[in-house]
Amino acid sequence: MTAFFPGFEEWDVEATPGVVLHGRSGGSGPPVVLLHGHPRTHTTWHRVAPALAAGGFTVVCPDLRGYGRSSKPDPDAEHLLYSDRAMAADVAGLMSVLGHERFAVAGHDRGAYAAFRTAMDFPERVAALAVCDGVPILEALDRADARFAARWWHWFFYGASPHAERVINADPLAWYGFDAAAMGEENHADAVAAVGDPLTVRAMLEDYRAGLTRDREHDASDRAMGLRLQAPVLAMWSRFDDMEALYGDPAEVWAPWCELPVRRAVIDSGHHMAEEAPDQVAAALAGFFDAVRPDGPRLGARVRGTLTA
Repeated sequence: MTAFFPGFEEWDVEATPGVVLHGRSGGSGPPVVLLHGHPRTHTTWHRVAPALAAGGFTVVCPDLRGYGRSSKPDPDAEHLLYSDRAMAADVAGLMSVLGHERFAVAGHDRGAYAAFRTAMDFPERVAALAVCDGVPILEALDRADARFAARWWHWFFYGASPHAERVINADPLAWYGFDAAAMGEENHADAVAAVGDPLTVRAMLEDYRAGLTRDREHDASDRAMGLRLQAPVLAMWSRFDDMEALYGDPAEVWAPWCELPVRRAVIDSGHHMAEEAPDQVAAALAGFFDAVRPDGPRLGARVRGTLTA
């Protein structure tokens, strides 16, 4: 598929008061929202979203608040404005504006945390949840030993260092090292434009600051109250990333947070699975979202690719 988001509409939508999300949507059928990670934008899904749309889904791809061309509110001292709870409210608001009362959500990397929080805070709206290359932030921080700190040092540099913004903005392209060939020309251009904006860098760091503070507290409160995800959950991770090295079976980390058994999918890729193995990602998401439909699977739905259980 050579066209960039063929058949998709590009939009800017006020999702919550004062916060406008930029993104694209296309297709018809059960609605699915795809949330990107750091430091990407919604265009990271450019090889997955059209495949899902062709397979019979309405696909919505926004830039999270602070990222890409979405609004970048001035940070607050409490780090609430860039918390996953705020991003989840954006997702719910966006889907309401677009006319989707109930929807599935998938998130990768930082987007996985926003997707998780959307399902926790809006259980009546989320029909299914797919979390890609992530576990709950509370679980990650509870396991943050020396090995974790050595592998994921950027969490603490972004979330705690007073120097991070100045260092990254000195040369954001050198810092992030985007691979244009792997990403695709248009996706690469969108990511380059995003990180070239100092306000985007500031917002992305606020995402990490919220992760170490407010997001952790929200997870801890939910766990203390015994709250669980009510929607079916797919835990999906990259075979050649470090999820298994850090957590063993990530689905087992998710299990105590879920009312239903957790499904698994392993993707033959490095961390940026939507760019590196889009056929597998699209097939895994489509197979999961189709299988958990309350009215039963659509036997005619097909998305090219393979699902690794």
